[in-house]
Amino acid sequence: MMVIPRAARVHVGCAALGAAACVLPALGPGARTPWSAVALLAVLYAGCELPARCRLLGRALGGAVPTGSGPFFPVLLAAALLLPPSAAALTALPGALLARVEQRPAGPRRVWRASRLALAVGAAALVARLLGADAALGRGTHAPEFPYALVPAGASVLTFCLVLTVLDGAMRVAATGAPLVAPRGGGATRTAWQGLYGRALAPHAVHGLAGLMMAVLWRSTYGPVAALFVLLPMYLSCWVFAQYHRERAAHQATIRALVQAVDIKDRYTRGHSERVGRASVLIARELGMAEERLEVVRFAGILHDVGKLGVPTRVLRKDGPLTPEERRVIELHPEYGHEMVRGIGFLGEARAAILHHHERMDGSGYPYGLRGGQIPEFARVVAVADAFDAMTSTRSYSRARPVETAMAELERCAGSQFDPRMVHALTRALDRHGWQTAVTADETVPPAESVPPPKSAAPGGTRAAGPVPRPGSGGSEALARRQGRR
Repeated sequence: MMVIPRAARVHVGCAALGAAACVLPALGPGARTPWSAVALLAVLYAGCELPARCRLLGRALGGAVPTGSGPFFPVLLAAALLLPPSAAALTALPGALLARVEQRPAGPRRVWRASRLALAVGAAALVARLLGADAALGRGTHAPEFPYALVPAGASVLTFCLVLTVLDGAMRVAATGAPLVAPRGGGATRTAWQGLYGRALAPHAVHGLAGLMMAVLWRSTYGPVAALFVLLPMYLSCWVFAQYHRERAAHQATIRALVQAVDIKDRYTRGHSERVGRASVLIARELGMAEERLEVVRFAGILHDVGKLGVPTRVLRKDGPLTPEERRVIELHPEYGHEMVRGIGFLGEARAAILHHHERMDGSGYPYGLRGGQIPEFARVVAVADAFDAMTSTRSYSRARPVETAMAELERCAGSQFDPRMVHALTRALDRHGWQTAVTADETVPPAESVPPPKSAAPGGTRAAGPVPRPGSGGSEALARRQGRR
């Protein structure tokens, strides 16, 4: 059971008090609350949540029932347009209290969810009413006032999203101690509200349009029954979306299992795969690749060495220099890896990158000696990311090179070993984002450093390193191990 920090419990209590103050006017004498509409909307919202709570139905549908209150916000936003603020806030309570809770303790989490939704719906209803939503929606034979009806609807969506963002950000501060503002000098520290509003606005806008459709049909001559038909396509779309996320989670689990198996077998490169995946995405983004390809190139970087599962452990963990025969065995790992992932359809172009990431632009690489444009694009991306991380990470058999030294070596080998476009893209990405080094060996080594972008690197801020031999030349024992174990 996860213990909720005291500050978070106080925040939940304050939100609950605010929600109670919001709904109490609807319960008072002479409130003239439209109870039939409140009850129907509350039952609709709770009914959308109950399938996710029912484990039997979840198993019957393959575990793909939409979970959480997010997919059913159209009901709440319709309530915000149709009802007074206190009555609209009431519609959120039954569904939020009945919704499934994944973590414990469940009680405070249900109270928090119900309170934040009641406050958000109440605020959205107040803004919509102030902007004349009641008249703009029309009634009976009176047509809605379009396009003006979009104004109160849009304002209520913005308010709903803003209230949830403020409450969730405050919970981050209370529960995790996240900073309210970014520290001086920037860095990777996330503020309490960073990303919350931007990620929520687009889906809430879609929910708001569906809520507006429900409200208009509700007020029309067809009545509430017609409004119910808006929910069916929304629920089906949520079901499809849940299926997608379930499949995506299975993909991620497959990737993690393969990477963990490689890391356990080859302790010298622990963490190397994740960093190569990250560097590959940096390069691909600089090249302007589409978002859907970024995920695949990340998979390519993470899994590029999965074929080492087919290499004898004694060869991978050998302390001394590799013999020519052992090098030939290790050079089979791209083909082993390709065979292992051949049947995993979602990897797409990543399979070719796993097979060809040790090819060279001049044709002297392996396994097939491809040259220039014959080498798949993802393989050229991963080759640069792989070499860069091998030179800049500290391992038990070699110390990290400074980022500037590694980039100079990549530039020197551009055209012969590496694609110049990929090298230049990595240079631009590092100028913008820098690079976080990490220790990958089990042995005790000096702590990792956070290396700033090369243009602003302080001369004394990097480790001393000896001359860097040309990758692939086999000129030193450390390089031979690096080339073999990548």
